[in-house]
Amino acid sequence: MCGIAGFVGAGSEEDLRVMTRRLRHRGPDGEGFFSDPAHAIHLGHRRLSILDLAGGAQPMWDREQSVCVIFNGEIYNHHELRRDLESMGHCFQSDHSDTEVLIHGYKQWSTDLPLRLNGMFAFAVYDTVRAKLFLARDRFGKKPLFYTRHADTFAFASELTSLCEHPSVDAELDPDTLQKYFAYGFFPAPNTPYRNVLKLPAGHSLMLDIPSRQLGVRRYWRFALEPDDALARLSEEDLASTVRETLSHAVHRRLESDVPLGFLLSGGIDSSAIVRLASDHLDAAQIKTFSIAFDDPSFDESAPARRVAELLRTDHHEELCDLNEARQLIPDILGRMDEPLGDSSILPTYQVCRFARRHVTVALGGDGGDELFAGYDPFRALSLAQSYQRLVPKGLHTFIAAMIGKLPPSDRNMSLDFKLKRTLRGLDHGPELWNPVWMGALSPSDIGELRGRPVDPEWLYSEALAEWRQNDGLDLVDQTLAFFVNFYLQDGILVKSDRASMLESLELRSPFLDSELADLARRIPHRLKLRGRETKYILKKALEPVLPNDVLYRKKKGFGVPLSRWLRELAPVPDPTPLAGLRESWFEERWKRHREQREDWRHALWCWTTLQHLNRA
Repeated sequence: MCGIAGFVGAGSEEDLRVMTRRLRHRGPDGEGFFSDPAHAIHLGHRRLSILDLAGGAQPMWDREQSVCVIFNGEIYNHHELRRDLESMGHCFQSDHSDTEVLIHGYKQWSTDLPLRLNGMFAFAVYDTVRAKLFLARDRFGKKPLFYTRHADTFAFASELTSLCEHPSVDAELDPDTLQKYFAYGFFPAPNTPYRNVLKLPAGHSLMLDIPSRQLGVRRYWRFALEPDDALARLSEEDLASTVRETLSHAVHRRLESDVPLGFLLSGGIDSSAIVRLASDHLDAAQIKTFSIAFDDPSFDESAPARRVAELLRTDHHEELCDLNEARQLIPDILGRMDEPLGDSSILPTYQVCRFARRHVTVALGGDGGDELFAGYDPFRALSLAQSYQRLVPKGLHTFIAAMIGKLPPSDRNMSLDFKLKRTLRGLDHGPELWNPVWMGALSPSDIGELRGRPVDPEWLYSEALAEWRQNDGLDLVDQTLAFFVNFYLQDGILVKSDRASMLESLELRSPFLDSELADLARRIPHRLKLRGRETKYILKKALEPVLPNDVLYRKKKGFGVPLSRWLRELAPVPDPTPLAGLRESWFEERWKRHREQREDWRHALWCWTTLQHLNRA
C-alpha cells in the first residue's frame, strides 16, 4: 500500500517532493521520484512495503525505459497475469512484484489493462513512446485518486492534502458540492470540497496527452445488476456452495504478504466469514484477530467477536476503549482525514486499525458484504415504505411525521426514535430518493433553509437519480442495491476504511470486493439476497455449514459511537471557518437546540465539524 503524486506542466522537483511528503503515512518505508523537466513531467511515490520487499521500489521502469509506473494498492491475480504475460514473451525483472505486472500489462493490453486486474488500485503509467499519462482506479474505488487541471498544468495525488500542495491548486471551497455533502453525507464522485478539483470515480480511467494536455476520462467498468436465470434455477444448496467457494477463493488470494497479516473481527457475519474461511488455508495459531471493546454496552460488540475467536481458536487481541478518551481523538483524526466524511464510525474504525497496526502491517476486513448481499436496514423497510405511501394520504403523513418529530431524542445506538424520524423523512419523497434521503445528513428542505433559498432535489441528488434511471426496469430492491454499491460503498464506506487504515499505515484488504465474487453477486436474483425480512439470505445459507446460527442470525449492530452525546459536550471549534454559500446562523441555532437536547442534529453537526477540521493538521 502506498501513496502516489505527480504533475505535468508548471512546477519543480521540490514541489513534487512536498506533495509526496504529505503522503508519508501511506508509505512510511520509502520514497521515490522521477522528474523530467524537458517534458515537464514529475512522478512521486511513497511505499508501504508488502510484496517483494527488495525488488518493488517505485517509480518502476521496464528494461527499455519506455514505460514507468507509480502504484498504490495490491493486484491479487498478479501471479496469473505474470504467467500469461510471460507466455506472450514478456520478461520480468522482479521476483514477484505485482507492480511490474502493471508495466507489462499496459504494454500488452494498453488502456484495457484495468479490466484484467482483480485488486484494489490507483496507478499512473507514463508512456514515453506515445507521450501519454494513463491513470486508473479500481472497480469499487478502494484506493483514492484526485486530480486537477489548471491552465497548462495537470496534477494528481492519492489525497487532496497532497494535491493542494501543488502551487497551481487553489483550495477554494465549492458551495455547490458542500450542499451535496450535507445531502449524501459524503462527496459523490467526481465531486470534492474544492472548486476545480475532481475525484476520479471508481471503475474509471483517465488518459492525458502530454504535448497537447488534452484529457479524456472513460468508464471501463460498472457494477450492473443483471439477474441470471441460470443461477436462479440452481438448487439453493448448490448456489450457496458456489457463493461459499467463491468467497473462500477471494480470501485465499488476499493472504499473500511478505509482512505480518491479521484480521479485523467484529463478530458480525462478514468479518466472521472471512476469518473462518481463512482457517481453511492457515493454521489457527497463524490467524491474528483484532477487535475493540467499549465501556458502553449500547456500542460494544466485543462479546460476539470473542465468541468467534474462541470458536475458531484464533490468536485473538482485544483492546478496551474508553469512549470519553476516544472523543479526544476527534480533532486529530478529522484534521488528518483529508476528505471530509459524515460517518462518525470513522473513529472506532480508526481505533481498531491503530490497535491492529501494533502487531501487523496487513489486515483483512468485511467491507462490501452488506452492499452486495442486501444487509442494511433500509432493505427491510422497502416493502413497508411502498405500502405506507400507497395507503397513507399526504396530509396524514405530514401529521404523523410531526407527531413522531416530537419524540424526545435518544443517545442510544440506532434508537427507535432515530429510525422512525429518518424513515418518515425519506417518505416525503418518491422511491427514487428514499435511499439518499434516509442515509444523508440533511433533507432537501433542511438544505434549502441552510442556504437561504429552496433547493431542487433533481440537482441535489443528480448523481443518485442518474444511477436510478439507468436501472429503470429493475425491481426496487435491485435499484437500492445499485445505490449502496455505486454510491454509499464507493464514497462512504471505502473512504472511511481507507483513511482510518492509512492514517496508521495499515493495508486493509476486502475479500467481498473480489472481482469474481462481485460478478457472482450482481447476477444473483435479489429474492435470494432479501427473503422477506431476512437480509443476506443466500450468504447466510452459504455460511451455515461453517459458522453457527448464533453468529449468522444474531441481530445486526452498527459500528458506532455516542455521537449525539459527544456533540453536546464537544468543545467549540476554535475560529470556525464560514462555509461557502451556507448560513452560519443556521448552524448556530442547531448547535443550540442539540446542546439543549431538544432536537437531534447529530449528522448535520458532525458534517459541519468535519469540514471545520479540513486541512487543520
